[in-house]
Amino acid sequence: MAQDLAQLGHHIADRLGPVVTGHAVSYGELTIVVERAAIVEAITFLRDDPACRFICFIDLCGADYPGRERRFDVVYHLLSPHLNQRIRIKVETDEVSPVPSIIGVFPAADWYEREAYDLYGILFTGHPDLRRILTDYGFEGHPLRKDFPMTGFVEVRYDDTEGRVVYEPVKLQQEFRSFDFLSPWEGTDYVLPGDEKAKAG
Repeated sequence: MAQDLAQLGHHIADRLGPVVTGHAVSYGELTIVVERAAIVEAITFLRDDPACRFICFIDLCGADYPGRERRFDVVYHLLSPHLNQRIRIKVETDEVSPVPSIIGVFPAADWYEREAYDLYGILFTGHPDLRRILTDYGFEGHPLRKDFPMTGFVEVRYDDTEGRVVYEPVKLQQEFRSFDFLSPWEGTDYVLPGDEKAKAG
């Protein structure tokens, strides 16, 4: 099976030419890396080519690698019932370089592209309605980015006196604690309230 997938990867790379920057078989699936500007061409080829026939759009997601210049991967998953195989297509981009939308090829990608925009801030050109889909109105930032704070920026609560939802800056109720994670037996290096007797003995 891996040999068949490798041959399919060579076929796709030969037909699409320089827009394919890499391909590999890992964990029983073929992964193709494509130039950002050519994603619509590549997806259309994978759908229409008689040797591929990846006619089922499965998923689109993002991945964040903040150490890279182009920090985001946009990852597409397609299924070919004819081959009984899946394929993964990757595109690299950054915070300001938009990726062409594939809605014209697979209309089902609509909400997936909106999700990638909402959670990662990945931009898509040609999308008819690129707006947030999972976070609230007025949400700041993109929560699946690696540099997004775990606490978020604001907390939401319902205020009975005002009769509405109130957004407030996050307030931490306790200071950060310092733990030595190298040893499972060591706790904090300061005395917590109520632990005076345990520390004294």
